[in-house]
Amino acid sequence: MVALTGCAAPTPASPEQAVEQRANARWKALLAGDIKQAYGFTTPSYRAVTSLERYSADLGGVATWVGAQVVRVECATEKCTAVVKIEAKPIFTTPYRGTITTAVDETWLLEDGQWWLYQKL
Repeated sequence: MVALTGCAAPTPASPEQAVEQRANARWKALLAGDIKQAYGFTTPSYRAVTSLERYSADLGGVATWVGAQVVRVECATEKCTAVVKIEAKPIFTTPYRGTITTAVDETWLLEDGQWWLYQKL
């Protein structure tokens, strides 16, 4: 018999922990420019009707993300809200040259035993 050990993340003990892990992983992918990996965190129903190219185009904006961290997760039965603190720098020339910090509320839904990011169509 062979025992296997690895670097896999431990199974989360609660929905809040599971969503925190997945939301942080999604933002890590976005910050690294891995749009395909970030797209994989969206609900299967969203991916069925929205192409990767469309998802990528919808992410475009007026700032470059430089940091993100989940600060709070609150869950009901099959729905969680993750509050994510985001740090961004404007990409256009403005009098303000610093980093802007804001927060977004993300909705995560439980489908087939996995938590997925809900995206409006």
